[in-house]
Amino acid sequence: MRFTSQTSSDGVTEQFFTLDEIPGVLWTPEDASGTRPLILLGHGGGQHKTAPGNVSRARRYAAEGFAVVAIDAPNHGDRPQDEEFGRLVADMRAGMAAGEDPGALVAGMHSHLAGQAVADWQAVLTAVQSLDQVGVGPVGYCGMSMGCGLGIPLIAAEPRIRAAVLGLLGVHGLAEDAARITAPVQFLVQWDDQMVPRDQSLALFDTLASSEKTLHANTGGHGDVPSFEVDSSLRFFTRHLS
Repeated sequence: MRFTSQTSSDGVTEQFFTLDEIPGVLWTPEDASGTRPLILLGHGGGQHKTAPGNVSRARRYAAEGFAVVAIDAPNHGDRPQDEEFGRLVADMRAGMAAGEDPGALVAGMHSHLAGQAVADWQAVLTAVQSLDQVGVGPVGYCGMSMGCGLGIPLIAAEPRIRAAVLGLLGVHGLAEDAARITAPVQFLVQWDDQMVPRDQSLALFDTLASSEKTLHANTGGHGDVPSFEVDSSLRFFTRHLS
């Protein structure tokens, strides 16, 4: 892991890094030392590791004592795009314009990314836990939309993840992995989501095998998640990781 820059403000240190070909950023409390809970933060489709919502959420968690790490998903942010991904995105947009089921279209794109994304996250998790200011403590995952689509196969494959905040996605392509997840989950649904049919979101929530799972449903479209849900997720992670 090679750190390329570091800044601190408002009690939070932000460090950009690369691990092999994976670009990422780590947030920790300023002058942090010793083991602490770590949250892996997945971004949405078409976004990147330092999208404004990601940064504000990460800094909020870090200010409360967590370490937080985000990486660019394959074909996103500072990573190169492959030809197949470009074709899948074009097909997805054309299908949505033609009125096809958006859940199935998005699932195809997520499936293309998931194998590499899971391997990337596992490598980054191991590397970050070797740092003095993070250590081998409890791990959580937070991801909405594509962050959920790539997070579910990761959580199913990674026993180090002990709690997750997920949502804004349907069951297409995820049922098998979701049925393997037993960690506590807080799941968000936007009741008027124009991209994810409500019944598909509820089906994904129902498929999760977690004995402790909570559904948070709010009015509004796909991008209208209320800001208070960040505080709710912080309480959730504090309860399960601290």
